Amino acid sequence: MADPADGVGDAPEVVTVGAATVDRTYRVSNMPRPDGGAYANAVEESFGGVGANVACAAARLGRSAGLIARLGDDEAGERVAADLASSPIDDDRVRREPGTSTHCVILRDGDGRRSIVTAGDSARRLRLDAADRRRLAGADAVFLTAYNPDPVHGTALDLAGRSDAPSVAFDLSGPLAELAGRGASESTVDRWVEAADLFVVGDVAAESYLGRTGREAAEALRARGADRVAATGGSAGAVLADGTGVHELPAFDVAVADETGAGDAYVAALIDRWLLAGEPAREAGRFAAAAAALNVREPGARGGLATADAVEAFLAER
Repeated sequence: MADPADGVGDAPEVVTVGAATVDRTYRVSNMPRPDGGAYANAVEESFGGVGANVACAAARLGRSAGLIARLGDDEAGERVAADLASSPIDDDRVRREPGTSTHCVILRDGDGRRSIVTAGDSARRLRLDAADRRRLAGADAVFLTAYNPDPVHGTALDLAGRSDAPSVAFDLSGPLAELAGRGASESTVDRWVEAADLFVVGDVAAESYLGRTGREAAEALRARGADRVAATGGSAGAVLADGTGVHELPAFDVAVADETGAGDAYVAALIDRWLLAGEPAREAGRFAAAAAALNVREPGARGGLATADAVEAFLAER
């Protein structure tokens, strides 16, 4: 049997590259404005990180999934490593190295809306080695968040340019100023527009990068050479665009406990249905919207991750 450290053997169908974190969530009386304040009625801890969330969501949908990530050698890293070891994903390419583990402080109000602050240097210091590259090359689909540093993107972009490359989904996860703090540049985003098989962007990031949101953002990205685009707007729904046209899809109206991780569940479902299963944009988008709706009904980034059967049952009722 191949040594997992070699990055060979049976690679997961979906391999994600990104952070795995400890999330500390403060349930606040109100979202504080600049120079304002709020009171936290409760403080909760859970596990998150975009890379880990998407991998876990893909596994929950029935795909074999693996994560490439870097943790620190601190107590938080130990806890995250233990959580990943007990999860359904392949954690062979998750390593612990000197430094502070990436962690998040999340403010969540009574309507489930949230603001997130991230700290720690482990994710910023991730670099892809030869074993990581082999793991990526052996996957059917690869997911990268823009939160990864530029050296990681450079390696992945080289892979994406090969004729035998896996399908690649890229999530423009935050505004350009935040990405700069994490070590990612606008020029890297520019390259992913054409290189990715699926380019995902939310309203905040779209406004920062394109100066527009929704349908206008999706059309702008297609004009720049993007293959498939998902411009997401939370409860306002999403716009999916590909060679068949532009498709506006509403979100499902559900009771929201926590919006954290909804976008990650959505992206995982798009990878599952749009990239891997080859479903049409509208059908794949509806499935993804249902997966996100199920996730927001429970607290925590992964509290409501749904199986494919649960998503189909949800859709059958609507």
